[in-house]
Amino acid sequence: MAVLILDDTGFIKKGTTSAGVQCQYSGTAGRTENCQIGVFAAYASTRGRALVDRELYLPKSWTEDRERCSAAKIPDERDFRTKGELAKSLVLRALASPLSIAWVTADSAYGQDGRSRRMLEQSGAGYVLAVPKSQFSVGCPRIDRLFSQAPAEAWERISCGDGAKGPRVYHWAAVRLPAVAEFDHQGELPVRQRWAMARRSISRPDEIAYYLAYAPLGTTVEQLARIAGSRWAIEECFQAAKNECGLDQYEVRRYTGWIRHITLAMLAHAFLAARAAAATSKGAAETVHSPWSTSLWQRSGDSWQLPVPTARTRHNALPAQTR
Repeated sequence: MAVLILDDTGFIKKGTTSAGVQCQYSGTAGRTENCQIGVFAAYASTRGRALVDRELYLPKSWTEDRERCSAAKIPDERDFRTKGELAKSLVLRALASPLSIAWVTADSAYGQDGRSRRMLEQSGAGYVLAVPKSQFSVGCPRIDRLFSQAPAEAWERISCGDGAKGPRVYHWAAVRLPAVAEFDHQGELPVRQRWAMARRSISRPDEIAYYLAYAPLGTTVEQLARIAGSRWAIEECFQAAKNECGLDQYEVRRYTGWIRHITLAMLAHAFLAARAAAATSKGAAETVHSPWSTSLWQRSGDSWQLPVPTARTRHNALPAQTR
């Protein structure tokens, strides 16, 4: 069950001449720093994980100053693109590659983009994407209010994968959302289903993360939780590539130098990941905002779902915020 994971990481720098550098928030540092930001894609399966693609984020302070771009050897065609747009390019390249991709996952900075979700639905890839608590979706005016109506029995203890200290167990609730005919059916037959999900800390129940998921028919909540949990694999890739392959250890200032160094470090990291997978396979085979007055949650078989207001929700009937 291979997953493509999207995220960005910062590279702390001094001065103003390194391509793309400016004072901006870095999740790596946890604060605003003078840094470069790279948007990355990682590929993770049961046999290992590795970084597979990258783009350098260029703020408007760069793209609106073509002389500055020219000095840093930034191509003339590189105009301003948001991190979400860069991530979309990575996804499209990955889907066009020989990689077998069943799922895409990312944090809310990328998951909240409705156009990117539509693109994944059109491609046939499944996704489990974190979204902000104010997220709108089909049949879901605001996701945090949707889950405030969840009955107590809808929350289950589920592990989303093993961490450094063992299984990462949370309380999860999931509800099936109404279908969109254009994307979820082949003819009259449903082939995909939509979910809204919430992950609640057991020790700190006020800490809740929210997700939208798009999955083949028959996918379980446990499987969706594991896809969501696989997002941490890219953090492990960043750490390993920086510590073992020098991903962040460079002094280049030009755009082409950054691309070459990052690509070489990624290749070294992928090589180490492949060697580790080969060594493991010798010992064992792969295992394969108007609040609702009452809750609309209904049990259907072994899952919860929202009632469908019409036979099937049509794409052109969705609120503008979800497109």
